[in-house]
Amino acid sequence: MTELYSITELPYKIAVLCYLYDEDDHLLLLHRAKEPNSGKYSPIGGKLEATIGESPHECAIREIQEESGVVVELQDLRLSGMLAETAYEDKTHWLLFLFEVKRPILHSEITDMEIDEGVLEWVHVDDVENKDIPETDRQIIWNLVKQHRGGFFAVHIDCSVKPFSWTVQEEWTATDV
Repeated sequence: MTELYSITELPYKIAVLCYLYDEDDHLLLLHRAKEPNSGKYSPIGGKLEATIGESPHECAIREIQEESGVVVELQDLRLSGMLAETAYEDKTHWLLFLFEVKRPILHSEITDMEIDEGVLEWVHVDDVENKDIPETDRQIIWNLVKQHRGGFFAVHIDCSVKPFSWTVQEEWTATDV
């Protein structure tokens, strides 16, 4: 197979994914209208503003407010995961910080379910895998998020090989503390 790209020339992007749950164990997902993952469901989030020195926590607070209208404070966030993806879709290396909002989100806090990025939807945690989610989410990320809710995990996914491979590099659950 001919290599279509040079892995050393792919851009490296840093972003956050934010997991917001309501009191009935529904997760707020975005049915994406834009790339990456157009047409698929994912948690809200976005790219870190590296040019201004934005921290991952600041990025999570900003993205949550921009995409849902929900105002969260620093003490509402918990870093729940870190994900490195090599050569995602042969286009980009990603470093993703996953945040869980520790308090339940009231549906009334969402200012608009239809946003520029797509349509927000509350999905019960048992039904997330029945949605059209990216393949890495289906096979790896969503299972780790569920298993480590209240804990932490770090995973490296190598998308430069087919099928992609992954290694959990660190993990602990809430019961380990």
